[in-house]
Amino acid sequence: MKRRTFTQALLALGASSAFAKAKTISDAASKQMLANKIPSTGELIPVIGLGTNKNLNIDLSSKELPERLQLVKTFFDLGGEMLDSSPMYGSSEEVIGYCLEQLGYPKKLFSATKVWTRGKQAGIEQMQESLRLWRLKSFDLMQIHNLVDWKLHLKTLRQWKQVGLINYLGITTYAGREHQALIEIMKTEPLDFVQITYNIRDRKVEKYLLPLALDKGIAIIVNRPFKELFGYTKGKQLPSYATELGCNTWAQFYLKFAISHPAVTCAIPATSKIKHLKDNMAAGTGLLPDDKLRQEMINTCERYL
Repeated sequence: MKRRTFTQALLALGASSAFAKAKTISDAASKQMLANKIPSTGELIPVIGLGTNKNLNIDLSSKELPERLQLVKTFFDLGGEMLDSSPMYGSSEEVIGYCLEQLGYPKKLFSATKVWTRGKQAGIEQMQESLRLWRLKSFDLMQIHNLVDWKLHLKTLRQWKQVGLINYLGITTYAGREHQALIEIMKTEPLDFVQITYNIRDRKVEKYLLPLALDKGIAIIVNRPFKELFGYTKGKQLPSYATELGCNTWAQFYLKFAISHPAVTCAIPATSKIKHLKDNMAAGTGLLPDDKLRQEMINTCERYL
Protein backbone atom coordinates (compact mmCIF):
# COMPACT_ATOMS: atom_id res chain seq x y z
CA MET A 1 0.00 0.00 0.00
CA LYS A 2 1.45 3.35 -1.02
CA ARG A 3 1.70 6.45 1.09
CA ARG A 4 -0.84 8.36 -0.98
CA THR A 5 -3.34 5.52 -0.54
CA PHE A 6 -2.84 5.72 3.23
CA THR A 7 -3.38 9.47 3.26
CA GLN A 8 -6.60 9.27 1.27
CA ALA A 9 -7.92 6.44 3.43
CA LEU A 10 -7.19 8.33 6.62
CA LEU A 11 -9.02 11.41 5.41
CA ALA A 12 -12.02 9.39 4.24
CA LEU A 13 -12.36 7.54 7.52
CA GLY A 14 -11.73 10.58 9.67
CA ALA A 15 -9.02 8.75 11.59
CA SER A 16 -7.52 10.67 14.47
CA SER A 17 -3.97 9.75 13.49
CA ALA A 18 -1.93 7.69 11.04
CA PHE A 19 -1.33 5.18 13.78
CA ALA A 20 -5.01 4.25 14.03
CA LYS A 21 -4.80 3.04 10.45
CA ALA A 22 -1.68 1.04 11.22
CA LYS A 23 -3.61 -1.15 13.65
CA THR A 24 -5.91 -2.34 10.87
CA ILE A 25 -3.15 -3.54 8.58
CA SER A 26 -2.61 -7.29 8.45
CA ASP A 27 0.84 -8.64 9.30
CA ALA A 28 1.30 -9.77 5.71
CA ALA A 29 0.46 -6.37 4.27
CA SER A 30 2.66 -4.53 6.76
CA LYS A 31 5.68 -6.60 5.68
CA GLN A 32 5.14 -6.14 1.95
CA MET A 33 7.60 -3.80 0.29
CA LEU A 34 6.04 -0.51 -0.77
CA ALA A 35 6.41 0.49 -4.39
CA ASN A 36 6.22 3.74 -6.34
CA LYS A 37 5.46 4.37 -9.98
CA ILE A 38 8.19 5.49 -12.34
CA PRO A 39 6.54 8.66 -13.66
CA SER A 40 7.53 8.26 -17.32
CA THR A 41 5.95 4.79 -17.68
CA GLY A 42 3.92 3.93 -14.59
CA GLU A 43 6.08 0.87 -13.91
CA LEU A 44 6.20 0.02 -10.21
CA ILE A 45 9.51 -0.21 -8.39
CA PRO A 46 10.18 -0.99 -4.70
CA VAL A 47 11.07 2.01 -2.56
CA ILE A 48 14.30 0.45 -1.22
CA GLY A 49 17.10 -0.58 -3.57
CA LEU A 50 20.73 -1.49 -2.95
CA GLY A 51 23.77 0.67 -3.60
CA THR A 52 27.00 -1.17 -4.46
CA ASN A 53 29.79 1.38 -4.15
CA LYS A 54 32.02 -0.17 -1.49
CA ASN A 55 30.09 -3.19 -0.28
CA LEU A 56 30.50 -5.18 -3.52
CA ASN A 57 33.91 -3.82 -4.45
CA ILE A 58 35.80 -7.03 -3.71
CA ASP A 59 37.84 -9.48 -5.76
CA LEU A 60 36.09 -12.58 -7.13
CA SER A 61 38.71 -14.66 -5.35
CA SER A 62 37.95 -13.03 -2.00
CA LYS A 63 36.78 -15.20 0.87
CA GLU A 64 34.08 -12.57 1.39
CA LEU A 65 32.41 -13.45 -1.92
CA PRO A 66 29.97 -16.03 -0.46
CA GLU A 67 28.82 -13.41 2.07
CA ARG A 68 28.20 -10.90 -0.70
CA LEU A 69 26.29 -13.50 -2.70
CA GLN A 70 24.09 -14.12 0.32
CA LEU A 71 23.65 -10.37 0.73
CA VAL A 72 22.35 -10.01 -2.82
CA LYS A 73 20.15 -13.11 -2.46
CA THR A 74 18.64 -11.72 0.73
CA PHE A 75 17.98 -8.41 -1.02
CA PHE A 76 15.88 -10.13 -3.66
CA ASP A 77 14.24 -12.45 -1.14
CA LEU A 78 13.01 -9.39 0.78
CA GLY A 79 11.42 -7.83 -2.27
CA GLY A 80 14.27 -5.70 -3.56
CA GLU A 81 14.75 -5.00 -7.26
CA MET A 82 17.06 -2.07 -8.02
CA LEU A 83 20.79 -2.77 -7.92
CA ASP A 84 22.66 0.46 -8.62
CA SER A 85 26.32 0.50 -9.63
CA SER A 86 28.95 2.32 -11.68
CA PRO A 87 32.34 1.76 -13.33
CA MET A 88 33.57 4.10 -10.58
CA TYR A 89 32.88 1.38 -8.01
CA GLY A 90 35.88 -0.83 -8.69
CA SER A 91 34.96 -4.50 -9.13
CA SER A 92 31.33 -4.04 -8.04
CA GLU A 93 29.87 -4.62 -11.49
CA GLU A 94 31.86 -7.82 -11.91
CA VAL A 95 30.66 -9.07 -8.52
CA ILE A 96 27.07 -8.18 -9.43
CA GLY A 97 27.38 -10.22 -12.61
CA TYR A 98 28.70 -13.19 -10.65
CA CYS A 99 25.88 -12.95 -8.11
CA LEU A 100 23.17 -12.61 -10.75
CA GLU A 101 24.44 -15.68 -12.58
CA GLN A 102 24.64 -17.70 -9.36
CA LEU A 103 21.07 -16.66 -8.48
CA GLY A 104 19.70 -17.54 -11.90
CA TYR A 105 19.09 -13.91 -12.88
CA PRO A 106 16.20 -12.92 -10.59
CA LYS A 107 13.15 -11.92 -12.63
CA LYS A 108 12.53 -8.87 -10.48
CA LEU A 109 15.97 -7.37 -11.13
CA PHE A 110 16.00 -3.66 -11.99
CA SER A 111 19.53 -3.11 -13.29
CA ALA A 112 20.91 0.41 -12.93
CA THR A 113 24.43 1.54 -13.66
CA LYS A 114 26.24 4.57 -15.06
CA VAL A 115 28.54 5.89 -17.75
CA TRP A 116 31.50 7.70 -16.21
CA THR A 117 34.01 8.82 -18.82
CA ARG A 118 34.53 11.45 -21.51
CA GLY A 119 34.08 11.00 -25.23
CA LYS A 120 31.40 9.28 -27.30
CA GLN A 121 33.28 6.12 -28.18
CA ALA A 122 34.77 5.80 -24.70
CA GLY A 123 31.26 6.03 -23.29
CA ILE A 124 29.93 3.37 -25.65
CA GLU A 125 32.80 1.02 -24.85
CA GLN A 126 32.36 1.56 -21.13
CA MET A 127 28.64 0.77 -21.28
CA GLN A 128 29.34 -2.32 -23.39
CA GLU A 129 31.86 -3.42 -20.77
CA SER A 130 29.25 -2.91 -18.06
CA LEU A 131 26.87 -5.20 -19.98
CA ARG A 132 29.61 -7.82 -20.15
CA LEU A 133 30.42 -7.52 -16.44
CA TRP A 134 26.75 -7.70 -15.40
CA ARG A 135 26.31 -10.59 -17.88
CA LEU A 136 23.23 -8.93 -19.33
CA LYS A 137 22.01 -8.01 -22.82
CA SER A 138 20.41 -4.73 -21.75
CA PHE A 139 20.01 -2.45 -18.73
CA ASP A 140 16.87 -1.11 -17.14
CA LEU A 141 18.53 2.21 -16.38
CA MET A 142 21.70 3.89 -17.60
CA GLN A 143 22.72 7.10 -15.85
CA ILE A 144 25.33 9.75 -16.63
CA HIS A 145 27.51 9.75 -13.54
CA ASN A 146 28.04 13.15 -11.91
CA LEU A 147 27.12 15.00 -15.13
CA VAL A 148 30.42 13.97 -16.78
CA ASP A 149 30.22 14.88 -20.50
CA TRP A 150 26.44 14.76 -20.17
CA LYS A 151 25.49 16.46 -23.44
CA LEU A 152 27.41 13.95 -25.50
CA HIS A 153 26.37 10.87 -23.53
CA LEU A 154 22.72 11.88 -23.48
CA LYS A 155 22.60 11.57 -27.27
CA THR A 156 24.03 8.06 -27.04
CA LEU A 157 21.61 7.07 -24.29
CA ARG A 158 18.66 8.17 -26.40
CA GLN A 159 19.94 5.97 -29.23
CA TRP A 160 20.43 3.04 -26.86
CA LYS A 161 16.93 3.53 -25.51
CA GLN A 162 15.48 3.59 -29.01
CA VAL A 163 17.05 0.23 -29.91
CA GLY A 164 16.21 -1.41 -26.57
CA LEU A 165 19.65 -1.55 -24.95
CA ILE A 166 18.26 0.47 -22.03
CA ASN A 167 14.71 1.12 -20.83
CA TYR A 168 15.36 4.36 -18.96
CA LEU A 169 17.98 7.11 -18.93
CA GLY A 170 19.05 9.48 -16.20
CA ILE A 171 21.69 11.68 -14.64
CA THR A 172 23.27 11.53 -11.18
CA THR A 173 25.09 13.78 -8.77
CA TYR A 174 26.06 13.73 -5.12
CA ALA A 175 27.56 17.22 -4.96
CA GLY A 176 25.47 20.24 -4.02
CA ARG A 177 27.60 22.47 -6.24
CA GLU A 178 26.15 20.63 -9.27
CA HIS A 179 22.51 21.16 -8.31
CA GLN A 180 21.99 24.31 -10.36
CA ALA A 181 23.43 22.70 -13.46
CA LEU A 182 21.25 19.65 -12.87
CA ILE A 183 18.15 21.81 -12.47
CA GLU A 184 18.82 23.45 -15.84
CA ILE A 185 19.19 20.02 -17.45
CA MET A 186 15.93 18.85 -15.88
CA LYS A 187 14.15 21.91 -17.27
CA THR A 188 15.29 21.36 -20.83
CA GLU A 189 16.00 17.65 -21.35
CA PRO A 190 13.56 14.70 -21.17
CA LEU A 191 14.88 12.46 -18.36
CA ASP A 192 13.40 9.36 -16.75
CA PHE A 193 15.52 9.41 -13.59
CA VAL A 194 17.68 11.75 -11.55
CA GLN A 195 19.82 10.45 -8.68
CA ILE A 196 20.73 12.82 -5.86
CA THR A 197 21.81 12.95 -2.23
CA TYR A 198 18.89 13.58 0.12
CA ASN A 199 18.42 12.90 3.82
CA ILE A 200 16.89 14.43 6.91
CA ARG A 201 19.96 16.63 7.48
CA ASP A 202 20.76 17.49 3.86
CA ARG A 203 17.47 18.85 2.52
CA LYS A 204 18.69 21.50 0.05
CA VAL A 205 17.01 19.70 -2.84
CA GLU A 206 13.58 20.24 -1.28
CA LYS A 207 13.54 23.88 -2.38
CA TYR A 208 13.82 23.57 -6.15
CA LEU A 209 15.03 20.21 -7.38
CA LEU A 210 12.41 17.88 -5.88
CA PRO A 211 9.44 20.12 -6.81
CA LEU A 212 10.84 20.35 -10.35
CA ALA A 213 11.06 16.55 -10.56
CA LEU A 214 7.39 16.32 -9.57
CA ASP A 215 6.46 18.92 -12.16
CA LYS A 216 8.46 17.28 -14.94
CA GLY A 217 7.55 13.68 -14.07
CA ILE A 218 11.11 12.59 -13.31
CA ALA A 219 11.78 9.71 -10.94
CA ILE A 220 14.13 10.48 -8.03
CA ILE A 221 16.65 7.99 -6.67
CA VAL A 222 18.09 8.95 -3.29
CA ASN A 223 21.73 8.11 -2.62
CA ARG A 224 23.56 8.52 0.69
CA PRO A 225 20.37 8.62 2.82
CA PHE A 226 22.50 8.09 5.96
CA LYS A 227 25.24 10.61 5.19
CA GLU A 228 26.86 11.76 8.47
CA LEU A 229 23.75 10.92 10.52
CA PHE A 230 24.45 7.98 12.79
CA GLY A 231 27.08 9.73 14.85
CA TYR A 232 24.55 12.27 16.07
CA THR A 233 21.91 9.82 17.23
CA LYS A 234 24.15 6.99 18.43
CA GLY A 235 22.93 5.92 21.83
CA LYS A 236 19.87 8.17 21.57
CA GLN A 237 16.42 6.68 22.08
CA LEU A 238 13.93 6.80 19.23
CA PRO A 239 10.91 9.04 19.86
CA SER A 240 7.73 7.20 20.76
CA TYR A 241 5.96 8.15 17.55
CA ALA A 242 8.73 6.44 15.53
CA THR A 243 8.00 2.99 16.92
CA GLU A 244 4.28 3.44 16.26
CA LEU A 245 5.22 4.33 12.70
CA GLY A 246 7.07 1.02 12.51
CA CYS A 247 10.63 2.28 13.02
CA ASN A 248 12.70 0.08 15.30
CA THR A 249 16.03 1.69 14.48
CA TRP A 250 17.42 5.06 13.47
CA ALA A 251 18.24 3.60 10.04
CA GLN A 252 14.56 2.90 9.44
CA PHE A 253 13.69 6.35 10.79
CA TYR A 254 16.05 8.04 8.31
CA LEU A 255 14.96 5.92 5.36
CA LYS A 256 11.26 6.41 6.00
CA PHE A 257 11.85 10.14 6.02
CA ALA A 258 13.68 10.05 2.68
CA ILE A 259 11.26 7.81 0.80
CA SER A 260 8.16 9.58 2.14
CA HIS A 261 8.83 12.74 0.14
CA PRO A 262 6.27 12.70 -2.71
CA ALA A 263 8.97 13.29 -5.34
CA VAL A 264 11.14 10.37 -4.22
CA THR A 265 10.76 7.10 -6.09
CA CYS A 266 13.30 4.99 -4.20
CA ALA A 267 16.42 5.10 -2.03
CA ILE A 268 19.57 2.99 -2.47
CA PRO A 269 21.36 2.57 0.88
CA ALA A 270 24.53 0.48 0.66
CA THR A 271 25.66 -2.11 3.19
CA SER A 272 27.78 -5.24 3.31
CA LYS A 273 26.06 -6.68 6.40
CA ILE A 274 22.92 -8.77 6.06
CA LYS A 275 21.52 -7.59 9.38
CA HIS A 276 21.79 -3.99 8.20
CA LEU A 277 20.26 -4.94 4.85
CA LYS A 278 17.26 -6.46 6.60
CA ASP A 279 16.97 -3.35 8.73
CA ASN A 280 17.02 -1.12 5.65
CA MET A 281 14.50 -3.23 3.77
CA ALA A 282 12.09 -3.11 6.71
CA ALA A 283 11.96 0.68 6.30
CA GLY A 284 10.17 0.11 3.00
CA THR A 285 7.22 -1.62 4.64
CA GLY A 286 4.23 -0.42 6.65
CA LEU A 287 3.34 3.22 7.13
CA LEU A 288 5.22 6.26 5.90
CA PRO A 289 4.98 9.67 7.59
CA ASP A 290 2.73 12.41 6.24
CA ASP A 291 3.84 16.06 6.03
CA LYS A 292 3.00 16.79 9.66
CA LEU A 293 4.93 13.81 10.94
CA ARG A 294 7.85 14.53 8.62
CA GLN A 295 8.16 17.94 10.26
CA GLU A 296 8.13 16.31 13.68
CA MET A 297 10.93 14.00 12.52
CA ILE A 298 12.93 17.03 11.41
CA ASN A 299 12.33 18.71 14.75
CA THR A 300 13.51 15.61 16.58
CA CYS A 301 16.71 15.38 14.58
CA GLU A 302 17.49 19.07 14.88
CA ARG A 303 17.75 18.56 18.62
CA TYR A 304 20.57 16.09 17.95
CA LEU A 305 22.27 17.30 14.77
